[in-house]
Amino acid sequence: MNAALPQPAGLVLVRHGQSTGNLADAHARSTDAEVVDVEERDADVPLSPLGRAQAAAVAHWLTRDPAAPPVPDVLLASPYRRAHDTARAIAQELRAGGRDVELRTDERLRERDLGWWDGLTGRGVRARFPEEAERRRRIGKFYYRPPGGESWCDVALRVRSLLAGLREEHAGRQVLLVSHQAVVMNARLVLEDLDEESVLRLDAEQPLANCSVTAYRADGGRLVLDRAGDTTAVRDVRVTDDAVDDEPRDVQAGG
Repeated sequence: MNAALPQPAGLVLVRHGQSTGNLADAHARSTDAEVVDVEERDADVPLSPLGRAQAAAVAHWLTRDPAAPPVPDVLLASPYRRAHDTARAIAQELRAGGRDVELRTDERLRERDLGWWDGLTGRGVRARFPEEAERRRRIGKFYYRPPGGESWCDVALRVRSLLAGLREEHAGRQVLLVSHQAVVMNARLVLEDLDEESVLRLDAEQPLANCSVTAYRADGGRLVLDRAGDTTAVRDVRVTDDAVDDEPRDVQAGG
């Protein structure tokens, strides 16, 4: 980002708390199922009880741990229920502690749209769309767009728009965003000027746990990475190691 432009004083990105969809996805993978057993449309998938506890723990950490990022002035959330409910729980805890925090929804923070692949595991994609699985293998995860859905590149474009808006609306303020794995990773792509290879390596080697925190601080007119995928806030609420990607990781022909 251009050092001459105004910036937020700090930016924190939080992946939503554990959802019932995360649990269903983990079960589908462990049983080699083709379909994830979720009744709701993706936008309506709720938090699990653990996910609600994780959201409250993030707010508790922000207000009570001097090593945590500064308490936000404004929260922006994906409109998807699991993310918005995470942000609302954080806002409620902060307000209960006497913090005046603003909560807004921004559709640019929504989950990546998987189109025809929605609700399928890697096994399901390979079984039902073998030609698309092969095309995805050839094109690569960053540029491949499932029929009717979005590529990672598409997500990066809306993230660029969002971050440009933050410079105009929230310069000098502490901002917290609650979103999804692909969105947070693409925010890192933009903020850290990463390339395709670098961001996909991060995604493979450092998947984001639920309610993990990635934070940036203003430094000389720029936003500089301060912590990535930090789970300090939620370690005591039995965070599980089931970080779930926005798409099947094993979608390869014959893989």
